Amino acid sequence: MKNRRYGLLAGGGVALTGLLLAGCSSGGDTGATADAGGAEASGGLTVGFIGSADNEWGTCLLNGAESGAAEAGVEILTASSGQDATQEIANVEDMISRGVDAIVLNTVSVDSLEGAIRTATDAGVPIYLTAVMTEDLDSVLGATVVDLAHVGELAADWVDEDAAGADVTAAVVAGAPGASSDFVAAGFEEALDANVSVVANQPGMFNRGKAQEAAENIIQANPDLDYVFVLNEDMAFGVQTALDAAGSDAQIVTTNGTDPGLQAVTDGTFAATVSDSAAQLGANSVINAVGLLENPDGEKVAQSPVLLVTADNVDEAPAFCE
Repeated sequence: MKNRRYGLLAGGGVALTGLLLAGCSSGGDTGATADAGGAEASGGLTVGFIGSADNEWGTCLLNGAESGAAEAGVEILTASSGQDATQEIANVEDMISRGVDAIVLNTVSVDSLEGAIRTATDAGVPIYLTAVMTEDLDSVLGATVVDLAHVGELAADWVDEDAAGADVTAAVVAGAPGASSDFVAAGFEEALDANVSVVANQPGMFNRGKAQEAAENIIQANPDLDYVFVLNEDMAFGVQTALDAAGSDAQIVTTNGTDPGLQAVTDGTFAATVSDSAAQLGANSVINAVGLLENPDGEKVAQSPVLLVTADNVDEAPAFCE
């Protein structure tokens, strides 16, 4: 029986996407600022935005954050942690030194999150979380989250429906251990029907080449593999290369909803993807953080929508990076 998990989870990159997952400079403060031109409307507030990684997801998350700052009428300072927990703390400290009114954080991992929150709290700077959240909501301003387990569950539901009760095998090509992809993968595995056996779970480190290598190892050990759940579309293209080379007809289910990913769903390269707009998430996070600065009694947690996309509903997927 399926173990349904719809709860909001603590975690990191998401990123998600790596999540889980991001394109500022490679690690460290970008030094970028964006004056929204309407700061007077929000009391001249300045928000620091710290992304977790330097990849497409993070670039789109940052683009969305800057758009959200413009909409909210605030100045925004940005930095990327380059998937480095030590750099994340350094970025938090730097934002504090630059006098931001709040920090919006897409954390590198659950292991680094506590330290980032403590650093900001000790300095009297409220911290707002993006993509994931902590169980102790009193320690943060709020969070705009992705229900990471539900992302995995949506992928599992597609596999369950496609398998139609037959005994099949599946593998997971995850992101980076300790990041938000752990929760996505767990949601996938726990939601699968009993007839679906997960035979492997290997990290692809949100890198196409590493994901291809992981898939090659998995296919060698499991030549009759039926499905692969891949934790973002860039890695999924690497996995598809490995499947093609091995002559495997295993079907790929993945996540993100980027333009290339949606095209791959349309042309049948991927069976399905779980769409999660990074730009929408970034924009909503900044807007919601500013809202709570102005009204601390507002709702602390907001969910970012996700959608299972197949060739039948690909036109309904939101823009990933706009």
